[in-house]
Amino acid sequence: MASDASEATSSAGDLKLQFAPFSSALEAGFWHQLTQKKLNDYRLDESPKCIKGYYYNGDPVGLPTRLTLEFSAFDVDGPTPAHCCPAVGTLYNTNTLDAFKTTDKKALLEKEAKEIWEAIQSGAALKDPSHLCRFILLTFAVTVGVYDPCTLSQHPGWPLRNLLVLLANQWGSKLGTVELLCFRDRTLQGRRSIQHSVILQVKLPELRKNSVCPKSVGWEKNPKGAMGPRMVNLSECMDPKRLAESSVDLNLKLMRWRLVPSLDLDKVVNTKCLLLGAGTLGCNVARTLMGWGVRHITFVDNAKISYSNPVRQPLYEFEDCLGGGKSKATAAVDRLTKIFPGVNAEGYNMSIPMPGHPVNFSQATLSQAQRDVEQLEKLISEHDVVFLLMDTRESRWLPTVIAASKRKLVVNAALGFDTFVVMRHGLKKTLVTTSAPLVPGSSLFSNIPGHKLGCYFCNDVVAPGDSTRDRTLDQQCTVSRPGLAMIAGALAVEMMVSILQHSEGGYAVASSSDDRMNEPPTSLGLVPHQIRGFLSRFDNVLPASLAFDKCTACSPIVLDHYEREGFNFLSKVFNSSHSFLEDLTGLTLLHQETQAAEVNHIPSNTSAQTSTHTEPFCTKRL
Repeated sequence: MASDASEATSSAGDLKLQFAPFSSALEAGFWHQLTQKKLNDYRLDESPKCIKGYYYNGDPVGLPTRLTLEFSAFDVDGPTPAHCCPAVGTLYNTNTLDAFKTTDKKALLEKEAKEIWEAIQSGAALKDPSHLCRFILLTFAVTVGVYDPCTLSQHPGWPLRNLLVLLANQWGSKLGTVELLCFRDRTLQGRRSIQHSVILQVKLPELRKNSVCPKSVGWEKNPKGAMGPRMVNLSECMDPKRLAESSVDLNLKLMRWRLVPSLDLDKVVNTKCLLLGAGTLGCNVARTLMGWGVRHITFVDNAKISYSNPVRQPLYEFEDCLGGGKSKATAAVDRLTKIFPGVNAEGYNMSIPMPGHPVNFSQATLSQAQRDVEQLEKLISEHDVVFLLMDTRESRWLPTVIAASKRKLVVNAALGFDTFVVMRHGLKKTLVTTSAPLVPGSSLFSNIPGHKLGCYFCNDVVAPGDSTRDRTLDQQCTVSRPGLAMIAGALAVEMMVSILQHSEGGYAVASSSDDRMNEPPTSLGLVPHQIRGFLSRFDNVLPASLAFDKCTACSPIVLDHYEREGFNFLSKVFNSSHSFLEDLTGLTLLHQETQAAEVNHIPSNTSAQTSTHTEPFCTKRL
């Protein structure tokens, strides 16, 4: 009840008691329920309906006292939310907007006030105080809204046609005439405005359910007014780069659709690849990566393009050799971008510090070496897969250490005359060598899990040093059969893709030659540790080897010193002889014990020479 007295005198004297103004809050759920009630239950019935709202005790300071109506308003006997006071009211819903406007609102208010007064007089309000909080809600809720794209002042757009069919089919006989709001959000004098919206009164026909489909129309007329096709030439407006992207991916999508449905192309395309070396192997690896859809490729190389390069390295041309030669790293990026503008390629013309190649103790030289190390660490951190494709064995040492420390997948490729090796480095889990057993029934060099696999240096018993010292030019350069780099580069990328398709990634158990007849672990086949190829007899083998606890690159003691001492440790390695790493890892002691054991087994009066140096599988200079 709302009496004329908005103020009341308090017992404290002349102070007057003031009340906060009335405020209502009708939530979206209430309107949704009202729509359903109107269409399915009330139909054309305009008689009063009992509803329930509530006042919430606990709103933040500053909010007005609100009568809240939500989706539960029509369940009068339902529970009231916690910390809420119920309020019962009456809903008057009209069928037309005119009826809403002409309703005698004063009479409704007086009628409700009289009922509250009678409850006070009779004492009913003492038994049920909710009589004191009665309210009235007068609505008109049969307007149908449609987002209208039409710009004509008195006609709706095409999307309204089927909406009217839906209304006629569901509620045509119930609604009769319906009011339609064609909502138009236009720009008017530089500001968004809804003043262009149109309200229509539409009489709906009765369209029975399950009736025959109405006659359909809709074919658009061509400029001549006939029902013919409209021809559009899009060749000039299509972005060539977008066309190239869709065409480049077509082969990969066909591969997945027709041959390998389980192939996860997104995992391959989104892989960021760092190529250390932009020579014969680097160029072929980059081209194969692009064939697999890899978009992010980064080159690191400090060499320039020479006249002998273009015939073997497919990213360079004769003009790149002129004037002293362009930088391989930047020229490779330029060529990849010309081949496919959608590639995200970067090039860094920088050196990689190496064991056996001392860093001068001048401040400038040390600072440059430290910057090169920091740049390499940053690049390896930012990429997912690191390809080792450099000239020498020792140039692979530093990225092997950094990648092992950062738990990055490494794929290594190296060439001989007619032999090659492609291998993945073991992906470390912890710095401490675990003692987890191998798969039951396996031999020592089969079924090795990824974290137990060796790196490029694990099979060596000598530390890396200057492999080009005291060698002539012809000895420094690798002479390989021309097709070898293409084969090894392609296999390096295919190995990476197979690893990515395995559920355990770089931690996958290594496949061996014995697994060739077994069920493959991925949709693309095996996931080997190494591929060692012999072009002279056109044969490949798939050996697997355990990580060496005295490895000069990935052993726990080397990684521990690198992570604790950083560049200080690395500078000791660069500026010391190979004995520094051998002493650190225990190789020196291993050599001494081996020599002592051999001496003890030499027959009397017999001299012997022993050597602990082992030649690597193949030369590393490209």
